[in-house]
Amino acid sequence: MEAAFFDLDKTVIAKASMVAFGRPFYREGLISRRLLVRALWGQLVYMHLGASEEKLARMRESVLALTKGWEQARMRGVVEETLADVVEPIIYAEAAELIEHHRANNQLVVIVSASPAEIVEPLGRHLGVDRVIASRAEVDGDGRYTGEMAFYSYGPYKADGMRALAAELGIDLDASYAYSDSATDLPMLEVVGHPVVVNPDRVLARVAKERDWEVRQFVHPVRLRDRVPVPPAKHTAIGAATVGALAGGFVWLRLRRLEAARREAEAAAAAAAAATRSAASWLRRTRARPGWRGGGASSRPRA
Repeated sequence: MEAAFFDLDKTVIAKASMVAFGRPFYREGLISRRLLVRALWGQLVYMHLGASEEKLARMRESVLALTKGWEQARMRGVVEETLADVVEPIIYAEAAELIEHHRANNQLVVIVSASPAEIVEPLGRHLGVDRVIASRAEVDGDGRYTGEMAFYSYGPYKADGMRALAAELGIDLDASYAYSDSATDLPMLEVVGHPVVVNPDRVLARVAKERDWEVRQFVHPVRLRDRVPVPPAKHTAIGAATVGALAGGFVWLRLRRLEAARREAEAAAAAAAAATRSAASWLRRTRARPGWRGGGASSRPRA
């Protein structure tokens, strides 16, 4: 059996999944407005600057501390009730297309994520994947989170989870695929025969170039029910060309707007200069008239 393993955040969906559910958690009273704002700011930093292992470790500890005492059933309920509204608009069309492609080739499709199983499992069902490998928090006898982690699906532990699933189901990892955006997922990418980097951070982009790995750009979040199938990119150059074309179009439009603004400014300046010359000419003519005296009302032309 062959398989395709997909990282979740910024690979299948365009946001960090925990942040994506921030608003529903806030509405249910699980987190405060301050924590919601901090989460959204953290998402911006994560999206544009990436996250080091140290930062991700701090994020994990923060999440564990935050969720300590939450009822597992309540968290599952919030995710199930809001899943379609939260996740549907941020699924990459390119990822959905690849998932369908691998399923059509009778390959097992697996989501591998550091996010909690309470989020990843229903999302996996929504996407129609076969299995998920996700982080699992410890729960006490009352069904509440203890603040400790039973299994952290991150870094090398993602690769461990993939090997365990391969042993269980007889998956040929050398013939399998893995997709991820982050250098922290190098162990996940290295364990398969066909690693593919998606929207890579700077470190992963450099590694991919050094190892001649395939690179893809996923740029079209779309609702599954509204999606029109889009053929996946065949090579790095195609994805780069698409992004380059979009960037070039933006720059061209921006330059046109700047040129129009420059012309408007020049026209306004010319009009102001003409008005100034006209006023100066009028003043010279007025001063030349007999009986003109400067100052007060008498400085105006006589009827």
